[in-house]
Amino acid sequence: MRDLKHLTYVENLLQEANNELIKKAKAEGKICAAFLCENTPEPLMNLGNAFGVRLFAPNTGSMDIATYYMTSFLCENSRALLERAIEGGYNFADCLVAPDGCTMINRAAENMELLHTMDGGKDKFFYENMEIALKADDNGVELMKLQCINHILNPLNKNYGIDISDESIRKAVKEHNEICELVMALSELRKEEYPRITAYEFAVFCLATYVCPKYLLKDILKETLEEVKNRTPDDKKYRVRVELVGSEIDDVELLRVIEECGAYVCCDRYCFGTFPGRVPIPMTDDEDALTQVCRHYVMLSQCPRYMNMEKVYGRKQYVADLAEEFGADGIIYQQVNFCDPWAYEKLLGATMLEQDYGYPVLSVNRPYNIASSVGQMRTRVQAFVESMEIKKIQGGAKK
Repeated sequence: MRDLKHLTYVENLLQEANNELIKKAKAEGKICAAFLCENTPEPLMNLGNAFGVRLFAPNTGSMDIATYYMTSFLCENSRALLERAIEGGYNFADCLVAPDGCTMINRAAENMELLHTMDGGKDKFFYENMEIALKADDNGVELMKLQCINHILNPLNKNYGIDISDESIRKAVKEHNEICELVMALSELRKEEYPRITAYEFAVFCLATYVCPKYLLKDILKETLEEVKNRTPDDKKYRVRVELVGSEIDDVELLRVIEECGAYVCCDRYCFGTFPGRVPIPMTDDEDALTQVCRHYVMLSQCPRYMNMEKVYGRKQYVADLAEEFGADGIIYQQVNFCDPWAYEKLLGATMLEQDYGYPVLSVNRPYNIASSVGQMRTRVQAFVESMEIKKIQGGAKK
């Protein structure tokens, strides 16, 4: 297929945390509201003159300094973030909001604050840590509202004069949904038998919506969507179609490795991915905007943080429903090394999706930077692809 017009440009944006679009937004006088974890309600980070950016650490190498503070037993994602913060890689941020989605992210944010990694010379800078409920219910929604008021809305208003009114929140949600709808429209094209967008290409544009100012990406996404719709797909089918599930994936090279093995990632359920992070937020006029935003993030969340049984079993059903909708032949469950929440979730999820739903499942651990383990990952995926092909021949595959 012909190369996409904006692909190289967006790929380059993902090579550094302080990318060109962040620099442009800062030059326009905007406030960078940095955050960690998918449990942070993104629209609230994009109110008024603020723009939200989820922190990541591209091209991570040594994590020795972060390991000194956090030990080698905490996940590589949290250590990579702390390492980059200590290096000064997030000095563009004007605040940091971190939910306690897991103890590892909590520890990373705590060390960022104690070591003053981002606030040097910034009188208005603030660090905030949010508490997240363990159950997705009405009480969990009320807790999320309180935490958002105390740790996002009030600090942004007090320190930077950001408008936190209901009208302002509705405007931010509308703009957030516009980006989500563009991503979801691209995602729908992954259902095609001969997809007009590769899994790697899709992952590049989707990830950019998390780590760049959204308002500066909107036109790029619009042009890309129209370009893909008019694109002529390759007439060669992928060997298998898979769903990719699990913890944070902010290294799109993982998608390239999987794709090079002949497996097309037709849908995803991972942090930084499409579902549920890019599902538009439904809004009505008969309830305040903050409540609706918080309910969306609590009830739709697929994070292992939520431990009530409806959510525990619901997460597996969610994965199975996506696999059915997008025509996946199998499922890849992955976790970044030493990620405790997804270690348990991966074990239970892989077992249930295989035994209860009949999908072939590959369960893998991976480093934060896939470059350090490409050969091993390629071998595992190739073997998985071949096993699914054999099952198809024998008539024992799900699809």
